[in-house]
Amino acid sequence: MEPVKGLLDRLKDGETVLCAEGYVMDFERQGYIKSGPFVPEVVIDHPELVRQKYRDFVNAGSDVVPALTYYASRKKLSDVDREDEVELTNRLALKMAREVANETGTLMCGDISNTGDWDPTDETTQKAVKAMFKEQVEWAVEEGANYIIAETFSIFHEALAALTSIKEYGKGLPAVVTVAPRHMGNGEVAFVDGVGLLDGLRQLEAAGAAVVGFNCSYGPSGMVDLIQRAQKAGLKVNI
Repeated sequence: MEPVKGLLDRLKDGETVLCAEGYVMDFERQGYIKSGPFVPEVVIDHPELVRQKYRDFVNAGSDVVPALTYYASRKKLSDVDREDEVELTNRLALKMAREVANETGTLMCGDISNTGDWDPTDETTQKAVKAMFKEQVEWAVEEGANYIIAETFSIFHEALAALTSIKEYGKGLPAVVTVAPRHMGNGEVAFVDGVGLLDGLRQLEAAGAAVVGFNCSYGPSGMVDLIQRAQKAGLKVNI
């Protein structure tokens, strides 16, 4: 099998890379994931459905198979009394994504996400979150990810910690960081820990993110506004 062209080479050549997912909300609507915690228990309970969902998204046009490890951190799994399955959940999701990517000639990416446990004033929670990012990044590397997404961060310093973990433990894999900033009034958009939108995106690029972008918090018109703001500032962005 010929090697698949990597993310950075595709971006360098000006190609459009479609990375489509939304597994958590899709499975929640079908009753396989609980509304509220949104933990991907379906990976363990119904792996055959997850594998097929990967194929469905590729069939719909995705160039990438993202592993269903969103909200699969140790903290989130502990919320549903399944912390003892954290490694199994992550590795199985990654293995199935790798299998489907190999079948379809697509890329596969690992995924880490906001934890709901980062407290800007509490170093203990920050240390715990960083440890969770580290193990998820290491599992993604070991299971053959082509790159890693860190997604849905409304706290800038948690996003930066996720990126730092990818750079430190990702064995050179590219990092894509997507954020969910908040409208603060008077047209200002910022992270909840006080970092301005554009300043935060610039810092993430400077820290080594191959791509920065937005997700999950706005409808189409709101998303277009954010993208335009970032593009006018000279940032490379995705959604």
